Amino acid sequence: MSETQPPVLPGPRRRKGRPILTALMVLALLPFGAVLIHRFVPVPYTLLMIREGLAGNGLDYRWKPLRDISPNLVASAIAAEDARFCSHGGFDFEAIEKALKDNEQGRRIRGGSTISQQTAKNVFLWPGRDWVRKGLEAGYTVLIETGWGKRRIMEVYLNVAEMGPGVYGAEAAARHWFGKSAADLTPREAARIAAILPSPRRYDAGTPGPYVRRRASRIQASARVVRNEGLAACVL
Repeated sequence: MSETQPPVLPGPRRRKGRPILTALMVLALLPFGAVLIHRFVPVPYTLLMIREGLAGNGLDYRWKPLRDISPNLVASAIAAEDARFCSHGGFDFEAIEKALKDNEQGRRIRGGSTISQQTAKNVFLWPGRDWVRKGLEAGYTVLIETGWGKRRIMEVYLNVAEMGPGVYGAEAAARHWFGKSAADLTPREAARIAAILPSPRRYDAGTPGPYVRRRASRIQASARVVRNEGLAACVL
């Protein structure tokens, strides 16, 4: 008769390796979980909001669903920030190439970030320009383009983007600059808000100077093109 062999117990090294493997798996899945949650749940706060709020720079943030935000602001944002928003997959390679050429030729330093990239950065990452953050931004951009779709990306973008000193999102911006709801923004008011997006703490959408007036006028004209040519069809 053969003797029954005792069970082989895992060695101490294997037991020690399991928590590390589990932790790595959790870290790897965190981005997917965060993207999934915010597909349905409003973003509570971003790291930029928290940082600036703690620094005493104000925090006015009021989430509104896309249906309660004027289509004029959607068209103005696309016209000002990302004309190919509905046709690219998260990255506008034509804009990136043009930005690189402009920067190499010593022109005004500009970026090629799409609305999708800006949304990924605003919601999930910290402010900054380091390469680690840019790499993570690219990964999150792919995830939200795949998991959210264009309407949700635009909805989140228009809610979390800084649109004034300590003012975040369309509703807070509309009330701060014009004393009305985001649903009631006129084409001119929407263009003025979009005009200050590159430097919302520097420029004034309510009583704009010459630069913002000129830029807003161009954006308003471009927004009409966006609407007429269906360049916002993925959202509106």
